[in-house]
Amino acid sequence: MSGRYLVSLDLKDKKCLVAGGGNVAERKVTSLLECGALVHVVSPEISTLLASMVENRLITYRQGKYKSSDLEDMFLVIGATGNETVNRKIADDCAKRGLIVNIVDDPTKGNFFVPASVKRGSLTIAVSTGGKSPLLARKIKEELENAYGTHYEEFLDLLGCLREDVIKNVSDPGKKKEILENLVSDDILKLLKAGRIESAKEMLLGVNRGSGS
Repeated sequence: MSGRYLVSLDLKDKKCLVAGGGNVAERKVTSLLECGALVHVVSPEISTLLASMVENRLITYRQGKYKSSDLEDMFLVIGATGNETVNRKIADDCAKRGLIVNIVDDPTKGNFFVPASVKRGSLTIAVSTGGKSPLLARKIKEELENAYGTHYEEFLDLLGCLREDVIKNVSDPGKKKEILENLVSDDILKLLKAGRIESAKEMLLGVNRGSGS
């Protein structure tokens, strides 16, 4: 298998189809909504959670079996029907239309798969084994969840604000580069990794104050 080109897709306001209405479809729909996608579900039946999403107008839903016409105007498609024949048809139809498609039961039938990932606000760490061992990817993900706690989200939000401030207010290129590097110095990252978020934030703010911005 050739190497995979990892990307981070902007799905805000993009129409995405999820074919299937069970637990797997639930997880896919939830992750798509978190990315701001406009999600449409097609399935003969849907779970209680998905039905609640329909009722609250978070997603749209067509009750029935998958049809090729369901692909109209879609940007991304996920086949999660649990039926190999239907999933194969979804993959074939998407290939003809040049659509981005993932078949959850057999990623090789589609043209992308979703890596195991750890999310801490704007920080996303993805793990992929190229489809060779999803279980290994999951175990590594669990290790990363322990290594990168929820405090990284708060820290990164502050770091992002300070970075913008430096870029806007420091005109000298050399000084700007030095300050940006100091914002992620080894000392700060060690404090963060140890869970000492307040100390890390204090040092971060100290760097910014020292920049004169």
